[in-house]
Amino acid sequence: MSEVPEVRPPVVTPVRVIIAVCLLAPFVAMLWVGSYAKTDPEFIGIPFFYWYQMLWVLVSTALTMTAYKLWQRDQRARKGGAGK
Repeated sequence: MSEVPEVRPPVVTPVRVIIAVCLLAPFVAMLWVGSYAKTDPEFIGIPFFYWYQMLWVLVSTALTMTAYKLWQRDQRARKGGAGK
């Protein structure tokens, strides 16, 4: 009879909390419409409502990239540093 592999519960670590914050921040920022539903201040003639959302496209990219790199590092550390 084959052995069933041990199933360990997920581990909450500070790095994983940071990953979660990186991935949740854009959602919170965009769903909280009342915080940016205004026209002032304008940036090069573009109302705040629009340039704020476009700024979050760049911020979201950076946060997702950061979360991915942290996740890779976390997985390598859990596997004993094997791989690159």
